[in-house]
Amino acid sequence: MVLVRQEIGDVLRDFRLQKGRTLRQVASKASVALGYLSEVERGQKEASSEILASVAEALDTPISVIMREVGDRLAVIEGLSPVPDNVPDELVAEYDPSLAVR
Repeated sequence: MVLVRQEIGDVLRDFRLQKGRTLRQVASKASVALGYLSEVERGQKEASSEILASVAEALDTPISVIMREVGDRLAVIEGLSPVPDNVPDELVAEYDPSLAVR
């Protein structure tokens, strides 16, 4: 069974490490208890949308970017291909031929 909270925690940890920040720094900036954030990162606690927004802000990363990464990872776990970041040219041409790449 896929645990969404585990993927959210993994993504938050990965973004934090990519930014070179400690758990303490992010928890402090997000006004979240250090132990609680640690549990969220380890997938032991479900984070509310408010907590996720605070942590995303502390990481200087839009929540949409974090959630997209979570979605992409879940798609891989489920055996699906991640959704492409762009709209295929054929689909664009179908709706507005003037925007199609030639």
